[in-house]
Order: sequence, then structure tokens, then C-alpha cells
Amino acid sequence: MGYEACINSEITTKDLQGNIGAGLGATVGKILGPQNAMKGGLGSAAFQIGDLQVGAIVAVNALGDIIDPNTNSIIAGALCENKTEFLNTEEIMLQEYNKKTNRFSGNTTIGIIATNAIITKAEANKVASMAHNGFGRTIKPAHTMFDGDTIFTMATNKVQGDVNVVGFLATRAMEVAIQNAIKSCESLEGFVSYQELNKSKANY
Repeated sequence: MGYEACINSEITTKDLQGNIGAGLGATVGKILGPQNAMKGGLGSAAFQIGDLQVGAIVAVNALGDIIDPNTNSIIAGALCENKTEFLNTEEIMLQEYNKKTNRFSGNTTIGIIATNAIITKAEANKVASMAHNGFGRTIKPAHTMFDGDTIFTMATNKVQGDVNVVGFLATRAMEVAIQNAIKSCESLEGFVSYQELNKSKANY
């Protein structure tokens, strides 16, 4: 398997997102358990300004709902019983504020920021910290005690770039990558995908 992985690493595919790698078993919207959850996935996005490049790749496997920050609407999350409409994870948590329960475990959204900017180790940590704003804008709620939300930063140190700009682009890239993860995945093992849900609504 290790040998095959090395061979396959040389194969370039245009768009490796959705139900691949860490995204294969990913789900979102698990506040009421797996029976109400939707399919999550692996997503990526990148931005370039001049010679400066900043990209993100993320496996979206969150407890909460996934939001389009431009419309503030849920695009994936906890579904009602017939799996045609969204519930609201934050509202459910507020209604059950006095119930100490062990929410569905196995949640984490984990991502990497990659850049060609020349940055120090401390600045790489700062970029990762800023990129968490992308989690906060697209996952509701993010960073709960039931999630293991983590972002790492790696840099090739080849291009001069202000760390604040790198962090801002990292946030934008992470936002788009999370949405791409949801929009690229397909339904699997009973977990409805964004694509299937929207196709059903269009045919309704």
C-alpha cells in the first residue's frame, strides 16, 4: 500500500476534492447524531497576488452546520427527519443549554495552509491562527468541545509577502475550501450530499 501511495502521488488530477482521502468518511451537522447528518468532504482553494501564493486544503468533518458566508445561509448540516430541510445546530444547542450530553463524537475539521511566502515559524503560527477565522465564518458553531478543529501552515520561503496579507488570503482560501468540500462531495452510505439535496429541491 505504501508503494502504491508513492506511485499515485506522481499522478496529477485536475480536481481532487469531495469523497477522497480524509474526506471520504467526513460528515457534518451531527448535533442530533449520524441519522440527521450530511456528507462532508475534502476541499481546496488558492489565491495569488503577484508572485505571492496562498492555498488551503481541508477535511470538513464538523459537528456544526456549514454556512455560505456571502448569504449567511446553511449549505450543509443537520437535516430534518425526511432529509429535505435544514435544522439549525446553534438553535438546537441553545434550546438544550441545560442538557449535559455527549454529542456525537469523532468530529474535527483539519486543514493546511500552504504558501510560498517567506515567513518565520512564529509568523506561520499567526497565519494558522488567522485562518481559523475561515472556520468561524463557514462553520456554525466552530471550535466546540466536540470538535478538534486544527490548522497547520507550511511555507516554501521563496517570495516576500506581508504576514498580515498572507493571513488574510489564508482566511479567504479556507472559507472557499470548506465550501468546495461540501459542494464537491457525493452522497455515500445514506449521508445526503449538497448536490443530491439541491437536485431534489430543484425537482420538487
